[in-house]
Amino acid sequence: MSQPTSTGVQAHRAAERLEQDTKGESGLPQPAVHSQRPNKRVLHPSIIIAIWIAFSSGVIVYNKYLLVNLHFPYPVFLTTFHMAFAAVGTRLLARYTNLLDGLANVDMTMERWYRNILPIGVLFSASLILSNMAYLHLSVPFIQMLKAFTPVAVLIISFSFGLKQLSTTLTAIVVMISFGVATASYGELEFNMTGFIFQVLAIAFESTRLVMVQVLLQGLKMDPLVSLYYFSPVCGALNMLVLPLLEGLQPFRALAQLGPLVLLSNAGVAFGLNVASVFLIGAASSLTLTLAGVLKDILLIIGSMWILGSTVTGLQFVGYGIALAGLVLFKTHKG
Repeated sequence: MSQPTSTGVQAHRAAERLEQDTKGESGLPQPAVHSQRPNKRVLHPSIIIAIWIAFSSGVIVYNKYLLVNLHFPYPVFLTTFHMAFAAVGTRLLARYTNLLDGLANVDMTMERWYRNILPIGVLFSASLILSNMAYLHLSVPFIQMLKAFTPVAVLIISFSFGLKQLSTTLTAIVVMISFGVATASYGELEFNMTGFIFQVLAIAFESTRLVMVQVLLQGLKMDPLVSLYYFSPVCGALNMLVLPLLEGLQPFRALAQLGPLVLLSNAGVAFGLNVASVFLIGAASSLTLTLAGVLKDILLIIGSMWILGSTVTGLQFVGYGIALAGLVLFKTHKG
């Protein structure tokens, strides 16, 4: 899915950067959501980063392979299964491990759930479904290039909410990232408008979600696993409502041929990403998180060319390089 994680490092990044001045894509100054950092570092940070990159890349490649190569074109069912797996998994971890001790710091009431968790869950569900739909039509490298526009979308929405003030430097960075993504899009040989629209809508919903996390969850302490504990049941239930309308019974018939082990292993990799995200946030600085994300995207693009046979043009490499440079400048920008 579009990074389940996406509760993970991306949410942590976006909330953080919004706060820095309100600093945006990856840090958390006086954030709405504070992450719980493990007190003991068992592994060296470089090993944790490598594990996170492996899980993060594995989720994306595995989803693409399952949806397209294994002929299981049911993104709503896949997202629903991931969320159900995550809902069960987080509750088992809460019962038998200390990875979700952060739940004790969250004062969750029914009113807060309806007013805060539910709206964000709706946005999260929409972004995941649309992102997986995009994999049916676009290559993995191109989708990763389009995702580089996410911090720009977060900034635009933040401006509209009055969470961030426009500056000359920020405007230049936004233009730089936008130009890079536009160049990469122009160089795409297998451009598909349907997939492009799905991915743009996914970015819009995800960016809105990240801003809403900052606005609605202010003061709550939620790391990636705690967030997943609350949001996965919401997303799973919402997805189950739209599943019969969009995909009917076809996924269940296809599942009989595919077998449950493929889906279980796929969801396991996605869930493992969220666990790895907790340790990554605890082991690395905000800038390191950004650089690890950039390295992951580069490796993912190269890997998808090798594993999935994706084609990337020279113009796309140039455009994406410009966008990545803009992302690094955006992260290091102090306002």
